[in-house]
Amino acid sequence: MQIAKLKLVSAVRQRRTVADVRRDKLLGKLDEQIGLASEQAEGKTFESMRARMKVGADGQRVSELVPARVKQWWWKSGDGKLLLSIQYGAKALELAKGRNAVEVGTMQELVEALKSIRAAAGSGELDGQIEAASASLRAAFKRKPTKAVSRAN
Repeated sequence: MQIAKLKLVSAVRQRRTVADVRRDKLLGKLDEQIGLASEQAEGKTFESMRARMKVGADGQRVSELVPARVKQWWWKSGDGKLLLSIQYGAKALELAKGRNAVEVGTMQELVEALKSIRAAAGSGELDGQIEAASASLRAAFKRKPTKAVSRAN
């Protein structure tokens, strides 16, 4: 009689698409960059932690948090402006036709630009660019055809 008290419905679980997984990966990296930029703007150091599996003293595998290095996606140009490129793997995303960087003046503007890009990525505006970068990265890992070597006997 306990089930009769519950509201029962007919539902099908929605599966995550490949685009959702890639978008979440980029959002996680953008969160790290926002944290790194915010801490640097305040003069502090940023520390990101990663889970790493380790074999304990009793021989069991345990998860351990270890510090991880976060590479910053921005740099100073020759005229003192900050330039920011959004990375997906080792590839910089092309944010607009022929444009792969954002120019900002200060660290505060950099943080705001990162938050704006995160909002755009969260809403799916960068899905096309993520797909293009992912295809480019996948192509680099494909096996290249080998040349047939003919031997003259």
